[in-house]
Amino acid sequence: MSPPEVRLWLRLRERTDARPIFRRQHPIGPYVLDFYCAAARLAIEVDGVGHDMGDRPRRDARRDAWLASRGIETLRIPAGDVLRRLDETLEAIFMTARERMEGDAPPPPSLRDGPPPP
Repeated sequence: MSPPEVRLWLRLRERTDARPIFRRQHPIGPYVLDFYCAAARLAIEVDGVGHDMGDRPRRDARRDAWLASRGIETLRIPAGDVLRRLDETLEAIFMTARERMEGDAPPPPSLRDGPPPP
């Protein structure tokens, strides 16, 4: 895990009644998600500078589309936001997860539907 991912994980893993539960390095299909909340069907990806280079944006878009086709929303967070504005970043994550848990998330289709992307 990168330093921003470690910093975020130290806060995401804190357990309280009001917080959704996240897993780190969660495998799903052909991918490994930085963080995942199963109850909200929400993936959190911390994007460093490398996500803006080469074919990475196209690969990230293909990955996000594959996850979305299975009812999983991807929330991409710049690594700099985690380092500079951790509390605001966490609030945005928790708010998104709560909204999806309250019924906004689509029902989960089978992960066996369709082949993974090339």
